[in-house]
Amino acid sequence: MKNNVHIFKTPEELANKFAGQLMNWMEAHSGDEFHLAISGGKTPDLLFSVLAEKYNDSVLWEKVHFWWVDERMVPATHPESNFGIANDLLFSKISIPEKNIHRVKGENDPVKEALSYSSQIQEKLPVQIEWPVFDLILLGMGDDGHTASLFPNQMELLASEQICEVATHPASGQKRVTLTGKAINNAKNICFLVTGAGKAERLNEIWNLPDLAQKLPAFYIRNANWYVDEQAAKLIRYRY
Repeated sequence: MKNNVHIFKTPEELANKFAGQLMNWMEAHSGDEFHLAISGGKTPDLLFSVLAEKYNDSVLWEKVHFWWVDERMVPATHPESNFGIANDLLFSKISIPEKNIHRVKGENDPVKEALSYSSQIQEKLPVQIEWPVFDLILLGMGDDGHTASLFPNQMELLASEQICEVATHPASGQKRVTLTGKAINNAKNICFLVTGAGKAERLNEIWNLPDLAQKLPAFYIRNANWYVDEQAAKLIRYRY
């Protein structure tokens, strides 16, 4: 874990540097398709804006397939839709084939959509150890240590044998479709993008206090690279 942390001064610096790294990874990828699962949140939104501004005319978008780590069960036009936000900030500004965007249909029944999305992933992605393999998954982390829509009160979803499950937000009761822990951990590469002082306590637990970290879903994501700003990293004792 500790060898995989990259600390930046500000969220803006993180987004700009990571955007360049992401384009390099996509360019170096030898296959015809690059399967990328994205999350919602302030830091990914900043990343989408940078990608749209700096790389809108890249030919690489032709081979990138976008998937969602999780999605709120709301219509695509709803302000809380992860797809809707990504569409406004990124997809509407780049040249990408419509068939490359695989959204969770938040307007559908959650249980049926979880099954449908699992089937789409199975059909499209390569398989290793009987699980689909994303080329890259981008994750965030909440103040409570949740990642994707894997919440501390629903830890069983980390070990689910399903690719996708229905999760319930512990405060609002809102239904979501989320990738499960095993589906996430089978990816070739996983990156957390985490910014802000509100995340500092949880990051400190993950790095330095394993007994407490065991209560956090983000702790169970293996072999991830963490890209964090100084505010989020301020309690981490480890430094390069």
